[in-house]
Amino acid sequence: MARHHNVNVARDDTVARRAATGKRCKARTSTLASTSTSTSTQHSTSSHKATSTKKAAPTALTTNKDDNKSESSGGGNKPIGNVSGLIRITDSSCGSPGATQDITATHGPNGNIDWFNCGVDAGGWRPPMVTVDDVVTVPLDQAVKESGSPFKACAAYIDTFTKYANEHNIPPIIIASIAMQESSCNPHTVGGGGEQGLMQITKDKCGGAPGGNCQDIDYNIRTGVAFFANTLKENGGSLLKTIGNYNGWPDKMTIASATAAQHSDCCLCMNNLDYLQQTMNGWFLNKDPYKAHMGKYFNLDVCPGRG
Repeated sequence: MARHHNVNVARDDTVARRAATGKRCKARTSTLASTSTSTSTQHSTSSHKATSTKKAAPTALTTNKDDNKSESSGGGNKPIGNVSGLIRITDSSCGSPGATQDITATHGPNGNIDWFNCGVDAGGWRPPMVTVDDVVTVPLDQAVKESGSPFKACAAYIDTFTKYANEHNIPPIIIASIAMQESSCNPHTVGGGGEQGLMQITKDKCGGAPGGNCQDIDYNIRTGVAFFANTLKENGGSLLKTIGNYNGWPDKMTIASATAAQHSDCCLCMNNLDYLQQTMNGWFLNKDPYKAHMGKYFNLDVCPGRG
């Protein structure tokens, strides 16, 4: 929902750089926070249009400490982690998803960055059809228990994320991932356009907030989840399109249009071209994509103060 923010809360350097914009920037640290074993699942629900084949049984997400080192420059494919479950889809409009058990800067069990960004280097972004049934995720309640999990920042809100995500048949970690991407799970985050709280909901959605407090945890999460669920429905169940839209990706976006603000007074208003890779193969799998330096474009890194 947030698009270009300069948040007014002071945090550590890694978090502050992530929260400086709705498109978010990447920390240049080289190791991944979570190194313990998880269980990944492919969500099943009857609420959305089915495009997937028969789902695999839950599989183990394992990471090796030595493999959690990301290359220092963009586009590296040294393994960050490993998972045995892979995304299941039938939409071949953008070719094979290129899913891999290893999680790298550009690939992972939910596909590869070029597949997520299908069309940005040609006629415009046209995401392949992926539903919440199709993706590999780590259960949120399990993820937060892992040593070094990035979702420990969300620990106080896990029950609320789960409550409202379940009401809409959405894996709770998808909702928590949005909160991590948008606000680093800081409930007091305020965006440059006045976006509020964990889910960075816009001012027009704050009318029913208790006492006018749009940062109220329950209200903010409930409203953000409802907006995401409604957008998902309007998009015919397309998860990639909905995640992109929430972060400001317009239909038919190209590399040129995404980076058009680079030389403006609002460099951070550029769209983060690595966003879908960071979300799908990072947050969804209990990996901090900034510490792992996931992506290949790193287009926000050119902005002043982004060293």
